[in-house]
Amino acid sequence: MADTLEFNEIYQEVKGSMNDGRLRLSRQGVIFKNSKTGKVDNIQASELAEGVWRRVALGHGLKLLTKNGHVYKYDGFRESEFDKLSDFFKAHYRLELAEKDLCVKGWNWGTVRFGGQLLSFDIGEQPVFEIPLSNVSQCTTGKNEVTLEFHQNDDAEVSLMEVRFYVPPTQEDGVDPVEAFAQNVLSKADVIQATGDAICIFRELQCLTPRGRYDIRIYPTFLHLHGKTFDYKIPYTTVLRLFLLPHKDQRQMFFVISLDPPIKQGQTRYHFLILLFSKDEDISLTLNMNEEEVEKRFEGRLTKNMSGSLYEMVSRVMKALVNRKITVPGNFQGHSGAQCITCSYKASSGLLYPLERGFIYVHKPPVHIRFDEISFVNFARGTTTTRSFDFEIETKQGTQYTFSSIEREEYGKLFDFVNAKKLNIKNRGLKEGMKQSYDEYADSDEDQHDAYLERMKEEGKIREENANDSSDGSGEETDESFNPGEEDDDVAEEFDSNASASSSSGDGDSDRDEKKPAKKAKIVKDRKPRKKQLESKKGKDPNAPKRPMSAYMLWLNANREKIKSDHPGISITDLSKKAGELWKAMSKEKKEEWDRKAEDARRDYEKAMKEYSVGSKSESAKTERSKKKKKKQEKQMKGKVEKKGAASKSLSSTKSPAKNMSESFKSKEFVSSDESSSGENKKEDSEEEGVASLPPSSEDSASGSD
Repeated sequence: MADTLEFNEIYQEVKGSMNDGRLRLSRQGVIFKNSKTGKVDNIQASELAEGVWRRVALGHGLKLLTKNGHVYKYDGFRESEFDKLSDFFKAHYRLELAEKDLCVKGWNWGTVRFGGQLLSFDIGEQPVFEIPLSNVSQCTTGKNEVTLEFHQNDDAEVSLMEVRFYVPPTQEDGVDPVEAFAQNVLSKADVIQATGDAICIFRELQCLTPRGRYDIRIYPTFLHLHGKTFDYKIPYTTVLRLFLLPHKDQRQMFFVISLDPPIKQGQTRYHFLILLFSKDEDISLTLNMNEEEVEKRFEGRLTKNMSGSLYEMVSRVMKALVNRKITVPGNFQGHSGAQCITCSYKASSGLLYPLERGFIYVHKPPVHIRFDEISFVNFARGTTTTRSFDFEIETKQGTQYTFSSIEREEYGKLFDFVNAKKLNIKNRGLKEGMKQSYDEYADSDEDQHDAYLERMKEEGKIREENANDSSDGSGEETDESFNPGEEDDDVAEEFDSNASASSSSGDGDSDRDEKKPAKKAKIVKDRKPRKKQLESKKGKDPNAPKRPMSAYMLWLNANREKIKSDHPGISITDLSKKAGELWKAMSKEKKEEWDRKAEDARRDYEKAMKEYSVGSKSESAKTERSKKKKKKQEKQMKGKVEKKGAASKSLSSTKSPAKNMSESFKSKEFVSSDESSSGENKKEDSEEEGVASLPPSSEDSASGSD
């Protein structure tokens, strides 16, 4: 028989809600890990008193009772797993796994039995329902009646809030059955009663969530936050984790308390209690207990009189009372030397702390993500600028967290941290520009060959060589179009030269006439290369020669199928890693062979580029000549159309007086006098046109008179 049994997708019933997780049974005991909170319940084998197998709503369930009265319920088992569990309990725990079914008669009259922390309502020998008394928040009595109120469960869609029991009177003298029932409930219920004095009080502490200043009173079983508007009582049993985090300014400290279930204020839920302290604040603390009680209860972890920094005292007292470790940042150090990274989450700026087993973000809203619930992380390009990047985390439940506006200098440190923790990295948000910027500041593992980095380096060298080859005639125009800030300087220089040239001429009008065409010429000259650049950006020439591959890429293309056949089912990422390892382990002589092939490919590419550039220049010259010829033809056609229009206009003007002689007839003297009186400043050619149009009109009028 196996020493351990493991079950996935098992549900633990806690305060009326079903929390999924993983259950493991071993020789030492039973371990259940909550998938949502990461909380681990560990039941030692020696503590188990009874095991019950029964049919429940989610299939079959297992109820475990311990010797100190605690009850643990786990649901989600299949009926076929009973034999395996029964044999395991007999062999390792020496317990008989009893089968007990719930009563489904529907009766509401029975007997109440108190066993440990459980209230069981039975009909005969069969239980109808069970109530964990730790779920009870209040217990009130009336005449022959007891009312139980329960803690509200935020995770459940429907919560049971109240149950009333009718207790019939008895004939026994001196014993009130209602009061006896209530006392049995209150002895085990989770009812917070501030009886007695507080162990210690911290005055006016700054709290970020919930916001405000609160007096914190420390009681033996709960924490009391007393503010001007609200009060909160937090049982120590609801505290999951404690964090002590240094602020980036090195002058303040965050003390974070993780809570489950959270504290409530109306519809708002606070899963984290965050206190902010200054490192310079000191305090002298005296516990409201005598030295013997302090030694007996805290076993040397606390003393009656203590002094030191305020944050140290609060964290020390909380650690002793809650009995949980305080989590601090690990070995991570950012670009500035701090143990955190400045970023934004949901439009609020905060600090992201990489821990040894997770990430925590403070403070609005606070987020804690464990490594074991992370599906993958992603380094994505910033949405507004390339000076920053986004860090995305997606959990196994599908929840995504995006921490944005992280400085690019932090990438190397964060990438190395994620890589060292062996988290899955899925860069699905990268673009071409961002890949290059990552390569500039990424500090990846130098021991492993990065095939992608080698490829980008080779392409960068080729681009530089192409830029040097094509810088003979078109380099200045390309630089000018890509650097619009330099254009103003060039224009100013040109205007200065025009101004000096025009100042030598004495006429001011000629000076203005010389400036105007120079300005137009400059604008045309600047726009042409921009247009060409925009056209070149739209798409690459399919006839252009393809860039040569590096020696590594040539080798990889030749051996890719062989690597796939040697490792069936290998992923693309693992294939590139394996190829990098093989290339790194290859001898220098074999690499030289591929280097020669890469050199030959580069020479062929350079030769093809020269031929391509010559051909493209001749083609561009031809297109320019054809454009000029086309423009000339269009100009000539336009001139002919204008002449025809003028001729038709003159004909219409000569024919119209013949139709209306009494209204529009003009004599030669009238026309000449009109021209001279109204147009003294007109040009001679316009006067000649006016006179030339007269003879046909006079002839027409003469013929009309005949």
